[in-house]
Amino acid sequence: MAEVAAIDQLIQQIANEYESLSRQLKLIAKYVEQHRSSLMLERISDIAAACDVQPSAIVRFAQRFGYSGFSEMQEVFRQAYTEQTSAPPNYQQRIRKLIVDGDRQLSAGDMTRAFIGASYAGLNDLAAGLDDVQLEAAVTLLQQADNIYVVGVRRSFPIASYIAYALEHTAKRVHLVSGLGGMHRDQMRSIRRGDVAIAISFAPYGKETLQCARLAQDNGAKVLVITDSKLAPLARAADALLTVTEGSAFAFRSLTSTICLCQALFIALAYRLESDIKEITPPGEETD
Repeated sequence: MAEVAAIDQLIQQIANEYESLSRQLKLIAKYVEQHRSSLMLERISDIAAACDVQPSAIVRFAQRFGYSGFSEMQEVFRQAYTEQTSAPPNYQQRIRKLIVDGDRQLSAGDMTRAFIGASYAGLNDLAAGLDDVQLEAAVTLLQQADNIYVVGVRRSFPIASYIAYALEHTAKRVHLVSGLGGMHRDQMRSIRRGDVAIAISFAPYGKETLQCARLAQDNGAKVLVITDSKLAPLARAADALLTVTEGSAFAFRSLTSTICLCQALFIALAYRLESDIKEITPPGEETD
């Protein structure tokens, strides 16, 4: 859809100019990027309150990116996401209503369904916002890598562990940067040109991951970033950038969408590597 493409173009423009924005406009930029699918429903006063700015700042933000005002910018989002206006409340909203109403004790089933709903919503967002160009670039980086270093801390560590495990099923040399003993930088010391670092981080963003990404760059390696925003600190270090926003329930974010993305990334790489093997295997010498 042309409307969705217009939004993607706007988000990219925001990312390109992010560092030159004032503090207030940066807050608004993050809000717009993270709430693109619901922006059409929100009043300017609500957005201003969420960003802790005056409504006039929202207008200035819209004008900064070529719109006459907030209403014109909002209309672009409305045209792209009209179908979502009739969507029923998501599970997160339903569970929160249960808590506020306090009409009954939440069961384990209620909580489980809230997380399932949050994961489902996150997967829908992942499918809708998937950047095929960046995904192909990510697969190419891994295909050409001599060594692959994977780093993610705290909430991102299970993701890093999984993708390192998956990649070890290829012929690639894979190094999980565990940071055991606080040795993140030491474990990255041997990275060099021809290698790739996979850096995974989500808000509030791990400084260790950012340090490792910068070290990889300094040593001439490429960096594949998996994060939640084009405006995230890691995004500026990316040779390929994959963004994923998880659904959440009870203030806990799911890992479902990120795991799904990493599985797809591994399968795409394995498919390409297998195709390479078939191309160089002489006829009649294929192995099972």
